[in-house]
Amino acid sequence: MRRTRAEVDATLQIAKLNAAELLPVVHCLGFGPGAGAAAGDFCLLELEPALCQQLEAGHSLVIRGDKDEQAVLCSKDKTYDLRTADTSNMLLFIPGCKTPDQLKMEEMHCNIIHTEIFGFSNNYWELRRCRPKLKKLKKLLMENTYEGPDSQKEKDSNHSKYTTEDLLDQIQASEEEIMAHLQVLNACEIEGYWRILEFDYEMKLLNHVTQLVDSESWSFDKVPLNTCLQELGPLEPEEMVAHCLKCYGKKYVEEGEVYFALSADKICRATAQMLLKNAVKFNLAEFQEVWQQSVPEGMITSLDQLKGLALVDRHSRPEIIFLLKVDDLPEDNQERFNSLFSLREKWTEEDIAPYIQDLCGEKQTIGALLTKYSRSSIQNGVKVYNSRRPIS
Repeated sequence: MRRTRAEVDATLQIAKLNAAELLPVVHCLGFGPGAGAAAGDFCLLELEPALCQQLEAGHSLVIRGDKDEQAVLCSKDKTYDLRTADTSNMLLFIPGCKTPDQLKMEEMHCNIIHTEIFGFSNNYWELRRCRPKLKKLKKLLMENTYEGPDSQKEKDSNHSKYTTEDLLDQIQASEEEIMAHLQVLNACEIEGYWRILEFDYEMKLLNHVTQLVDSESWSFDKVPLNTCLQELGPLEPEEMVAHCLKCYGKKYVEEGEVYFALSADKICRATAQMLLKNAVKFNLAEFQEVWQQSVPEGMITSLDQLKGLALVDRHSRPEIIFLLKVDDLPEDNQERFNSLFSLREKWTEEDIAPYIQDLCGEKQTIGALLTKYSRSSIQNGVKVYNSRRPIS
């Protein structure tokens, strides 16, 4: 049965509502024979205005995650946690329902609209901006590192390789975040597959480049691409030489010629990693001496170049340094702090900052992270941080 206007007015009177204070048009809702869409048949998703605009413009939002992973939703450039939010109010699915603002704008020929409820739900999906989950990206690419065109690996087709589409299917991050992290990892696309160079092979390429710079008496700020390719082409594939220059330098064009300005910090950092990777611990003074002797002439080494790569223990005698790469630490905040505090009981902010900087979300500071996951104290006049909970 459909309500009449008289019945509507009677209901308003019982509810002690003044009809003059309401819009003249009334929605009369009812469950019809088609109202079979109960909770679980459909999902409601709450979107921020920017994401709504992307959908309206024809862009896609993608839900990513394996069965054992917490699902995330990705736009072209951002990643969001996808969580269920319960509500005490029943949410009704009403196709073609008009909002009060729409009713004000439209001239209605009748003042009663009979609307059938299609379905209902007591929860909806809400989004929370989160860091992209990129640790898996390096893990996948490290399964089959590139050792050069002549290596036995390249002749064996059984090793795993990943295209851009493969990575989009498996990594919980937006496309732009994945592509940006591939650059951070110095990955390159070889025959349509993304690969990370084996570190020894990468250092071999870098050594070829620095030796050529030395033999030609070039400035490290002005290394000509074409000459490098001509000279090193007989030794290594040209695309690998160009990739090495891109990883360790900044490209620019001068008078129509392409040059690279090589970064002393990046070259010194890579050289340090080469020296430390096979040593459990290294006497700091001896390391600094060998390190300076190992970098190209004219470059100056500094421990500041090793932030997030190596850690110095000033309390041991003699002082030591050892490899501790930030990308080898857990991705979860609490697990990261547990790992760091199990390695060292007390940290200064200067020492711990490089190992938690990547955990900072939008508008979040290192200080805020330390306040949440550690407690501070003063030791010999220096503020140090230790775990809030016992570390097993």
